[in-house]
Amino acid sequence: MTNEQQIEEIRKFSYNKMVKDHTGHNFDHIQRVVKMANRLSNEEKTDKLITLGAAYLHDVADDKLVDDPAELESEIKKFLKSINLNESQVEEIMYITHNLSFSKSLSKNPPKLSLAGQVVQDSDRLDAIGAIGITRAIYYGGVNAETIYDPAIKPREKMSKAEYRNLDNETIINHFYEKLLKLTGMMNTPTAKRIALHRQQFMYEFLNEFKSEWLSEN
Repeated sequence: MTNEQQIEEIRKFSYNKMVKDHTGHNFDHIQRVVKMANRLSNEEKTDKLITLGAAYLHDVADDKLVDDPAELESEIKKFLKSINLNESQVEEIMYITHNLSFSKSLSKNPPKLSLAGQVVQDSDRLDAIGAIGITRAIYYGGVNAETIYDPAIKPREKMSKAEYRNLDNETIINHFYEKLLKLTGMMNTPTAKRIALHRQQFMYEFLNEFKSEWLSEN
């Protein structure tokens, strides 16, 4: 089986797992991340099988999306071995998918990713900002019945992973300050940093307009 055939099998596996997602992490999101990862991989010269494989699989076992991430990770490993990836390739893909999330960066010792992992992380983070990121944030907030905005509720700072995942007193607008506006400064690759600056400016414009309308100033 060629690398191209293996990537196609991974694509089909990811599709079957993510096509019914209703949180903004569905297969449309996966495809955008893969497309960006392919672009960044071409520039950074990373291994396409590792990079695109991890991009396709990065949300399949995400602990905010599934009840038993360990079970899904085990299933992913078995699947990758069934399409003839070797142990080293399987372990690198699993390490990337397990450690690229924003919540991992909140730990005292954030994991260090390979260049392929950094490419996938950048690609995923780019899809969380800009026009698409705004749409996904609102969509995810609606699914989780978050308050849209409350000026009395201030954005949280220096959160643990558990605090970050606690949505009891969260607002959709605060999510921009707690995560999305921080992502530009966390990009790894030069191209991602450039794209992120443009998308971040769009988010600032949105927030300024949103608050003006909220106060009936515009």
